[in-house]
Amino acid sequence: MYPRIRNVSILALILVIFAALANVRPVQATLAVDAVTPSVVVNDVATQITISGSDFIDTAIVRLNGITLTSTYVSATTLTAVIPQAFATGTHDLEVEIPGVGTALKTGAVNVLAPTAPPTATATATPTATPFPFSRPQVVIDHYTFSVSAIKYGEDFVLYVSLDNAGGSTAYGMQVTFTSVDLLMLKNGGVIAVDNLSTVGKANISQSMTAAASLYGRSMVSVDMNVTYADEKGTPFSEKFTIYVPVASTGGGGGAVVAATATPTGTRLSRLVITQYTTDLDPLQPGMIFALSLSVKNMGTIGARNVTMIVGGGSSSGGGTPQAGVSAGSGEFTNFAPLGTSNVQSIGNVDGGMEIDANQKLVVNVGTNPGAYPMRISFLYTDTNGNVVNDEQVITLLVYRLPQVQIGFYQPVGELYMEQAGMLPIQVVNLGRNTVILGNMSVESDAGYIENGQMMVGALDMGGYFPLDATFYPSESGSVELLVTITYLDDFNQPRTITQVLEVDVLEMTIEPPIDPGFPIEPEQAESFWHKLWRFILGLLGLDSSAPSSPVESPTEIPFEPLPSEPLPSGGKG
Repeated sequence: MYPRIRNVSILALILVIFAALANVRPVQATLAVDAVTPSVVVNDVATQITISGSDFIDTAIVRLNGITLTSTYVSATTLTAVIPQAFATGTHDLEVEIPGVGTALKTGAVNVLAPTAPPTATATATPTATPFPFSRPQVVIDHYTFSVSAIKYGEDFVLYVSLDNAGGSTAYGMQVTFTSVDLLMLKNGGVIAVDNLSTVGKANISQSMTAAASLYGRSMVSVDMNVTYADEKGTPFSEKFTIYVPVASTGGGGGAVVAATATPTGTRLSRLVITQYTTDLDPLQPGMIFALSLSVKNMGTIGARNVTMIVGGGSSSGGGTPQAGVSAGSGEFTNFAPLGTSNVQSIGNVDGGMEIDANQKLVVNVGTNPGAYPMRISFLYTDTNGNVVNDEQVITLLVYRLPQVQIGFYQPVGELYMEQAGMLPIQVVNLGRNTVILGNMSVESDAGYIENGQMMVGALDMGGYFPLDATFYPSESGSVELLVTITYLDDFNQPRTITQVLEVDVLEMTIEPPIDPGFPIEPEQAESFWHKLWRFILGLLGLDSSAPSSPVESPTEIPFEPLPSEPLPSGGKG
């Protein structure tokens, strides 16, 4: 009675514990916004921002200054949102709301600026602050600015310069010349005639420019401004100034991506990176046809449009415009060559943070020697800012030249019997076109014992062979498998093995009958009474009365002759 009640109580306690565990819920991380990148934007274009925090989900709502933004869930710690063009200027709070959970606020997260207007090229009367002890003119730069906050490849811009005469006399016949190895001077060839500049007032000039080549990976470029003039006596003077121009994220050159110097517009880049690559054949050997698979991810914050992949390396032709085509015929194809398709493929659009797969069918040249070979891969595209970008990377493919051998019997295997020794005439032959160096060759089997089953092979010339004569003591009958293993070092000094399974037939042991003596053996017949009687009579007569060693004939076949009766001699006394 009592044990049953105790068992019921224990069962009830277990049910209570399980019910409590079922109501335990995982601890949720605190919803928070840690940082917003970039924190300063210009409202002349739509700008994507990245929000870092914790406990985000895909239903999160992003608001800036109370206005809901278009947002994208990336992970539990990352969200992206787009600030539309012409958004209200000022410092705004950013709020992330998860319906039914709560909100997280980042005070003063984003500062929205209006675009900087170019200065008006007007002369302003400014009296000379301090008289100079000398009378020569002295031309200096009062200030300079640009029509854009940072220049981009393929986009024209204007440099505005305000010149001041800090000397004590008028500068006559002033001429300004702009030169740069990275920039092209537009409209006037870079030469501006300013005429005269007195000690009162300033000369405001402007020069239109554009990038001469791709500025990918550059944070700034320089332009030299040379000023020549003369005083009232005709004495010539010259000044040289170097002006540095900030560069936005641009593309076109090879190498790794280098972020531009931070500007009020924030940093917005697209960057295609090969995160992983594999081949469908491993290892690669000369003459093999294989497929190269690439995983490509856009590590940037903006999208890449009309992406073209060039295996072997290449660039855009015709001044860097995508419409002008690509130059992909100068790549390196000595060891690997495209097969089935060309080395140029279009892989479409890749948004920021997106990962896609790309494939290229290749063949290894038959004359390729073993080694590690780098392969250039270029990605040409236009980002959403209108920049033409060339992301160029290098991967490495390993080529081996493994031994090509044949393992088998160099002569037929004789009959093998259980528990009896038999010879195994095993041989390895080099079928390759080069000398190979092999290690130990061994043979083993689970169906018996093998004697002399391991030897060192060494170097084998083309067509050379090496025999291994092992002795096999099989313990089982039927079809028996023999495992032959050869060890060696590959071209990168890594241990490898060659295995081959050979089969032999083993017969069961049989007992042979004794040799036939030449006459049939009949079962021994029992000696009859008449035979015994006959031997008794022979004994009385002094003849051989031993038992016969061969079967005796039937008594019916032995003729019986009675002894002759002789008269007994008479006796008496005489």
